[in-house]
Parts: sequence; C-alpha cells; structure tokens
Amino acid sequence: MSSVVNEEAAGTTSPIILIVMGVSGSGKTTVAAMLAGRLHWRFQEGDALHPQANVDKMHHGIPLTDADRLPWLDSIAALIDLWNAEGVSGIITCSALKRAYRERIRAGRSDVELIYLRGERALVSARITQRMGHFMPPSLLASQFETLEEPDKDEPVITIDIGGSPDQIVDAILTALQREHRGLRSSSGRGAG
Repeated sequence: MSSVVNEEAAGTTSPIILIVMGVSGSGKTTVAAMLAGRLHWRFQEGDALHPQANVDKMHHGIPLTDADRLPWLDSIAALIDLWNAEGVSGIITCSALKRAYRERIRAGRSDVELIYLRGERALVSARITQRMGHFMPPSLLASQFETLEEPDKDEPVITIDIGGSPDQIVDAILTALQREHRGLRSSSGRGAG
C-alpha cells in the first residue's frame, strides 16, 4: 500500500509525535523509518540519543538501570518539545519499556502517542540474532522482556503485532492512525485502508 497520510492535505495544524516502542529487535527502526517516509514526517532513531556511557554498557552486555535511562528519556522529551515548538510532526523510536518511562516522555505533552510493536519472545529472538552492527547484543533481550511493562488501556497506545512484514506493519499503523485521527487522509484523499 502506498497511501500517505499528509498533515497539510488533511488541514491538521497541531503536530503529532509518535513514539514507536517495544523491546530491542521488534523492528522499531525499520518500521518507524518507513512510517516517517510515508507520512513525510521527521524521524529520529532514539538509540542515537543515548549518552555514550549507556551505549558502552549495552555493548558490553550490561543492562541499563533506571538511573542510566533518565538522561536518555529527557533527551527524547527535549526533542519532542523542539519539534512542537517548530510545529512539525515526527516519529521517534524508544523502547519505552516501563510505564514510568512513557510517562516521563509524555509529561504535559498531549500530542505524544505510542505505537507498541508487540511480538513473542521467540520471534524477536530470531530477528535479533540475525541483526548486524547494532551495539545491543542478543544477550540483553531477556532483560528487555523482564523490564517490559506492556502499555495499559489507559495509555494512548496503538498495539501492532510484529508477525507481518514491515510493509504490513506500517499499513496497520496507518489504518489505526486514520481511525484515531479522522482528519488525517492520504494525499490522494482516500484513507489508508
């Protein structure tokens, strides 16, 4: 499906910030980059906002603590504030494993919505072992699942199963976004579905 949700065509004036979340290996970067391309929105790989000390810890197979994650979450929140000040919509990847992390990112930011890429441990494990060049080793996947607090129904979340191809996942997200934001339309004037 090649439909594009376009803010200008829809007359949307308020920015929307999507946080594509999930455990390492769930496809956050691939899906978020594709989604940003289809929407013509900004994209930021959240891992690039980690302090070097965090990257070094993960590279050595050491799980991050809550204290380690706070500067990273604050950097993501600062980017959201910058995009809001500029009046642009965007997509940021962030594992956002705990509710407290999601609340820190969303604090006072009603325009932030979560896209939770949900997958079974076996599927994610198979994907992460095939991944090349990422600083997070497969050995940390267990700690990610142990830390994960799946979003509750009271959180602004769209949950998407990652069993399909990246194109299918992006299509499912676009369909869900258009249901939620009835003003959003594809650039051709049709819905994503």
